[in-house]
Amino acid sequence: MSLQSSATRFADYFVVCGLDTSTGLEPDQLSGDNLQCPPLDRPFKSKVLQHVPENVPSNPFDKTAVGMLCMPQGLGFCTQKETKRPRFHSFLITKEDGSRVFGSALTFYEEVRDTKICAAMQTLQHMYRAQPEDEHEEENQPSLQLRRSPKVTKRSSPRQSVKVFDSKSDTLYVTKCLCLITQYPFVTAQKEYLRQLYEAVEKPVKSHLPLECYVYNILFEVPLPQPGRSMKFYGVSRPVFTQRPISITTITHGVSELPLFDFSLWDLCRFLEVKDLILLFTSVLLEHQILLYSSDYQKLMTVAECINVLTFPFTWQHVYVPILPASLTHFLDAPVPFIMGLHHGREKRSELTLPSEANMCFVDIDDKTVDVPEDLPPFPHHQELKEELVRAINLYKVSLGKDSSKTPSPKKSGSNKEESTISRNESWTNMPERMEILNQSEAFAKISAIAKKTGVWTSIEEFSDKSEKEKDLEIKDSSSMGQRQIDHLKFNNMIREIFLNHFLHLFSSYETFVIQPTQDMESWLTNREIMQNFDKAAFLSDQPEGYLPFMSSFTETQMFATLIDNKILCHFDEVDPNLRVFDSRLKILRERLGEYITHTYSPCTTVEDTEKMLEKRVVYIDHVSLRPHTLEDLTSPASVETGFFPQIETDVLNVQITQQPSKRESAMWRRKDRSMQHSEHITLTSEQREKYLQDARLKHVRQPKLTDMSAAGMMQTNWKFVETLLQEIKNKTKRMLVEKMGHEAIELGHGDANINGVEENTMIASLCDMLERIWSHGLQSKKGKSALWSHLLSYLELQDCNYGNQCLDSNKLAPPVLHVPIRKRTRVQFMSIRSLYNCLCSNISVMSLSPEGLQDHPSQIKTHRRKGSTGRIELPTLTPLPSSLAYDMRKVQQMVDIRTDVGHARAWVRLALEKKMLESHLKELLSDADLLRNLYKRYAFLRCEDEKEQFLFHLLSLNAVDYFSYTNSFLNTVVPYKVLIYPSPKFGCSTTSANPWISFAGQHGETGVIEIPKGCLEFNVEHKNLGILTTLRIGHDNTGLTPRWLVEYVLVRNELTGHLYKFPCGRWLGKMVDDGSTERLLVAQLLPQHSDTYDLDLAVASSPPNKALSPNSPKKSPDSGSLSIPEIQERLGHAINNLVKHFYKPEKERGNLTYLLCGEQGLVHCLELVFQYGFRSSRLFRNKFFIWDYLEKVKQYFEGVLTGEVRQALSEGARAGYWIYCNFLLKINSATESVGKDGKFQIFVCVGIRDHILQKLLPLIASSPVTDQMYEENSFLRNYSHINYLVHILSTLEEFQITLESSLLRGLEI
Repeated sequence: MSLQSSATRFADYFVVCGLDTSTGLEPDQLSGDNLQCPPLDRPFKSKVLQHVPENVPSNPFDKTAVGMLCMPQGLGFCTQKETKRPRFHSFLITKEDGSRVFGSALTFYEEVRDTKICAAMQTLQHMYRAQPEDEHEEENQPSLQLRRSPKVTKRSSPRQSVKVFDSKSDTLYVTKCLCLITQYPFVTAQKEYLRQLYEAVEKPVKSHLPLECYVYNILFEVPLPQPGRSMKFYGVSRPVFTQRPISITTITHGVSELPLFDFSLWDLCRFLEVKDLILLFTSVLLEHQILLYSSDYQKLMTVAECINVLTFPFTWQHVYVPILPASLTHFLDAPVPFIMGLHHGREKRSELTLPSEANMCFVDIDDKTVDVPEDLPPFPHHQELKEELVRAINLYKVSLGKDSSKTPSPKKSGSNKEESTISRNESWTNMPERMEILNQSEAFAKISAIAKKTGVWTSIEEFSDKSEKEKDLEIKDSSSMGQRQIDHLKFNNMIREIFLNHFLHLFSSYETFVIQPTQDMESWLTNREIMQNFDKAAFLSDQPEGYLPFMSSFTETQMFATLIDNKILCHFDEVDPNLRVFDSRLKILRERLGEYITHTYSPCTTVEDTEKMLEKRVVYIDHVSLRPHTLEDLTSPASVETGFFPQIETDVLNVQITQQPSKRESAMWRRKDRSMQHSEHITLTSEQREKYLQDARLKHVRQPKLTDMSAAGMMQTNWKFVETLLQEIKNKTKRMLVEKMGHEAIELGHGDANINGVEENTMIASLCDMLERIWSHGLQSKKGKSALWSHLLSYLELQDCNYGNQCLDSNKLAPPVLHVPIRKRTRVQFMSIRSLYNCLCSNISVMSLSPEGLQDHPSQIKTHRRKGSTGRIELPTLTPLPSSLAYDMRKVQQMVDIRTDVGHARAWVRLALEKKMLESHLKELLSDADLLRNLYKRYAFLRCEDEKEQFLFHLLSLNAVDYFSYTNSFLNTVVPYKVLIYPSPKFGCSTTSANPWISFAGQHGETGVIEIPKGCLEFNVEHKNLGILTTLRIGHDNTGLTPRWLVEYVLVRNELTGHLYKFPCGRWLGKMVDDGSTERLLVAQLLPQHSDTYDLDLAVASSPPNKALSPNSPKKSPDSGSLSIPEIQERLGHAINNLVKHFYKPEKERGNLTYLLCGEQGLVHCLELVFQYGFRSSRLFRNKFFIWDYLEKVKQYFEGVLTGEVRQALSEGARAGYWIYCNFLLKINSATESVGKDGKFQIFVCVGIRDHILQKLLPLIASSPVTDQMYEENSFLRNYSHINYLVHILSTLEEFQITLESSLLRGLEI
């Protein structure tokens, strides 16, 4: 006998699971060792007793997986003293190709009448009670594991509370499960059908047909609802309704419906608060590890499916196990993103042991709490989303039950075993209060057991509050769906529309940034791993600032990449169903809001349209299935006995399923719908699907295989995890290098021309998450939320023990310091190399130096004095920083603004990455093999030698580029800076008799004025993180006998990151020398990092030449006389071009503007060359002249013209220009008394560029008679064509808004 294809049938299999009396009681080995538990609490092996039909070609029966998920805890036993309410839960099985099979299971208790089973249980009870009392106490110790969750420890319980079984006085009950296996999740209808089937056994009625008739009807006569249609079929006592949304392929215009979803979003809103729901939703989108925790299997399944469907049109691409069987708890060690549901029994949340929580979102459904990873970026428009969800909940609060406004209080430990219970009234979720009281009463349970045994009553339902009239209405054949079920469908529709509307606004223009391939499909599939399919840099640059933390991370996820891949594949093949719906909704949104949708959010408006289609479908039923009827071939139907589900006749139910449906059925039910479901995950043609499946089998990490739980299978799975991690770290490090190197990487052949431009902070945060996942793989035991930091602390503790608890303190290696108060609460420590030299000469070991010893000898604290007969001042020496792992760890531990292990681990990774020591530190950490063996299992990634070496090699490649991951992230951290001043050796390295001071600035602030003791050339400064240093200003008050001071350069080192900045000077400080300046503004040069003193000195000596003027020729640049006008124009063009490129870059990628203006080959330097070219020899004048002298003479001439002393015809425009110029120079002179002539010229250029007036003043300056007097005829300024070139090139900066550093103007209000 053959029937229609399974693609058009409502259900594929009917399954019965339970106790196999022929094999007896078998311990459930997959649940661990539970011999110390009371027998009634132990799990026993359950088996699939029956399943019909025998096989469905399109959906082969997986006996192991179905048996495991129908009864995840194995068989459960109890006596008549306990409540035995039935429980419902659904589950799913994910196949290798990504398609899913759904199951609905109803578990109930059935009396055990087999005397051998009762005798075996009695024997186990005697053996347990015969054990010594101390052995029972051992079971309460935290080291033992519970059978219900092998990852948690057992709670202690009083001895007298242990459940016992006495075969003489007690009745033994065991769990049995009825299950339907389907290819579509019609959960509500399946739940109702199984409930009625159970009622037919619990309260049999003579008028009922044999059970085989109802099973045959649901398997072979109830069809799969057609898209856009509703259907009514019949259970045992009343009809069951279901519906299916209309397919997108059949809609030509209007709003399309969302795909089928039959779980209750109302229950999700009851289980979690709205704010926690949004946090969980955000964690899922960013592909964190999601662990759901509940005592109810149906709650686990509901939350997992609901949160998954809310991500539409995106789909979860990683491990997805809503109900994690006890045999698969080792998958919690998996270093990959996952969504898993973990069942718990009597234990508390604090007793749960997890491998790592650094990147995990933990959801305790029973307690309504959600713990998310640190630094979780907020979802854009999360406040608007929260308000919309609250309005929707309030709208349906009344119609969906009195308990809808608030979720029942969390269950206590004693009631955790009460799961999704089934009442007999129409509303399962709202059991009457009277029934709840009776069910929770232990006394009533005992009375009920006696009453049932004597036949006084058969069920507690006789005490229900329902009237006879209401009971009659239940059995009545309704013609339409109940109002409560309709309201659930409407609420589901509204919530899904709200979430989809947010995605529509966020990705309204995503199609613009999709990069279409230029090759055929086969070539694209082959190379899609290395190709750039989406212009992320342009997309992110188009987002508001508040969106970037979330969007930059989300665009790196696999679910986003899959959507973009599907968008590209639609040009070769059929459009993905989810993408088709999303694009059609985008089209409607653009028609309503315009082609360009702003980033402001507008509330959802499509709910009413989709509700109309839903109401029309559920009110008027489209199809009524055949009623169950007597089967002609049924010769010996199963006899029903109250409370026992019999063994059904399988011969009549084992119908052969044909592969091809008839033409009539094919036209009616559209076989294409099933193929579309299979292709939802793959989105490939049939020719390419097999190749894709082969790749999936090779990777083998997307989904755990339930059928292979052997030791070899688990080992193979863990090796796959290791291989996947290694490939991921390889791709991530390469990606970071390409992103950092930009177009230089393209020239080297490491990518295509479309650089992603992902924010550097996002890439480094992703690297931190990757390291946490690697360190979490294969942990023996968990010590903190961060597995990496826990390993580091263990290593540091061992190092301290190895040194006899005398750890090397980096402060003991430092020279003595002198504390000097300075302004703005900045702490400074001045030190002398002389004191360290004296210590070394006295044969005192460096290791013995201590702050206490130095305090006992204050005379050792000296300033830099003259040395030897030559009278030279000893210069400060810069010693390298310690490069040990422990040194960096202690620096991170001293950060007061970080309080968590995860924060410490990420700060340490960022610091090591910036110092280019991440690979060496981790290599040192992993070199301790004994510690690794103690902390990690054999299969852990960190214990795989070859993979570990490759991992470190990939990290070493990151040293090729410079990261400021620590400097730019921890802006509130107090950073120690070491400052060393080097006077010029040409005058004996002499110091000044005046009172010197210094201040330096970075991208995030400046120190303010720091007063320096006389003769001191080396000191320490502690200040809030300044970021990357940019400028330094040094000066003095010009007092004393010899105030003038020739400074060669200044070094400043960040003592945390080791970054060394050189500030070249080479100029005099003092009046009546050089240009008369008593202070200089110096621009920073970042020197390469070196590990030893020799390389450090070499780097300082070989740094680029001074950017300032030469001390021998103060009014000339070293190369000013040798350059020609074309060469000056070329340098000027490069300087302007660098400024233009600076402003065209994204703001976060811009460099140091001060360096482009005042640094080497900067704009100020190039304009100096312009003004100095053709300058008349100073021999013609009495005193030396500077450029500022020329500008002053021009000012005097302009003032004479304005006052009438000099007669000259003047236009209104020229008069205004003269006045602006004179006023400009007057402000500079009055505000900068201590600044020399070259410093004033620097301010003149910078402010003129900022205010866009320099190019307007230059023609007026060049046309004055002063220019003819002070410049030769072939000079730059006397050639009008050159002046026009200068004006034209400076005009290109007018479109930019230039902001100068405060340190550049030193607070001047100009």
